[in-house]
Amino acid sequence: MELVDIDEGYILDILEKLLNIPSPSGYSDQIVHFMGEELERLGIDFHVTRRGAIRASLPGAQDDVARAVAAHLDTLGAMVREIKDNGRLGIAPIGSWSSRFAEGSRVTVFAEGVPHRGTVLPLKASGHVYGNEIDRQTTDWDHLEVRVDHRSSSAEHLVSDGFDVGDVVACDAAPEITGNGFINARHLDDKAGVAILLAAAKGLVENRVPLPVTCHLIFTIFEEIGVGGSAVLYENVTEMVAIDHAPLAAGQNGSEFGVTIGMMDAAGPFDYHLSRKLGRLCLDHGIEYSKDVFRLYRTDLASAIEAGNDTRTALACFGVDGAHGWERAHIDSLKAVGQLMALYLQSAPTFSRDRKDLSSLNGFPHQPTRDVIKIKT
Repeated sequence: MELVDIDEGYILDILEKLLNIPSPSGYSDQIVHFMGEELERLGIDFHVTRRGAIRASLPGAQDDVARAVAAHLDTLGAMVREIKDNGRLGIAPIGSWSSRFAEGSRVTVFAEGVPHRGTVLPLKASGHVYGNEIDRQTTDWDHLEVRVDHRSSSAEHLVSDGFDVGDVVACDAAPEITGNGFINARHLDDKAGVAILLAAAKGLVENRVPLPVTCHLIFTIFEEIGVGGSAVLYENVTEMVAIDHAPLAAGQNGSEFGVTIGMMDAAGPFDYHLSRKLGRLCLDHGIEYSKDVFRLYRTDLASAIEAGNDTRTALACFGVDGAHGWERAHIDSLKAVGQLMALYLQSAPTFSRDRKDLSSLNGFPHQPTRDVIKIKT
């Protein structure tokens, strides 16, 4: 196996482009077209599902058994739930995130036919008017509204100008990349994962690295609402790795500068053998890594298994501080995950018997048991 160089300039350039394309769950057509054009430019074949998930393919020596690596294109966002008499918009969240991180956001409201700009504000937004009441008001979605940059003083004005319940609201990502490698933006979850997967694929294609089995690059569009991985796999996919973020906080064990291998999320443990294989690849090739458990978090792997796929799963993460809020990552973590994915795609199938849906016990793996430990009685 060869340690593929991950093009830092490419990963940052493609990430910034992705971040500047609004794609809340359910409003992802534009980013799907962008991804298709980029895959064509890289010379990678792909297909698009009815709703817009993408399955690209890197051919390998074997095609009767395949693996998949997934990242999601959709992000958090909001939807108009009320046209208010004061000429503003009440909103509800798309995905799971706190209203406190929506306050102050510059947004685009995709009204019928014409996008409009605006700002998310609490109901009491001015200290000069409300004084200390602004600090005492409730923090939830019912106490926010969008001030649209449009001449509107009533619900009738908004409706006549094309605004309606159900309009999608997208928050600006506002990316900023510092000279020392820190990336601050909304929606690094999971557009950084998409950039990582594209960069890894680019390195493999440009260096003509041979792969032992075909790999499908999966880009999903409904991860933030829990169903992204449910309809894009095929029967011969025996292993699936998701690239997503590792939330960094007290009590977590992730790395902001290396790979974090998720061992379990809210849906349960990932595959014992595949997860440890990723760890060994990091160890053998000098990639910084750690392991972590995510108790309030799930990925496309859960929806893929819930949809009935009998597939081994593992989770490779880049570190993110302030996940689902004001997010920050570091380029070193993105590059490390990219290197790991390029190594993984070059590795042999974890178990050759997995090519069959049903088989005998011959070749079925073992996990450590009490038999290998001397037990005192």
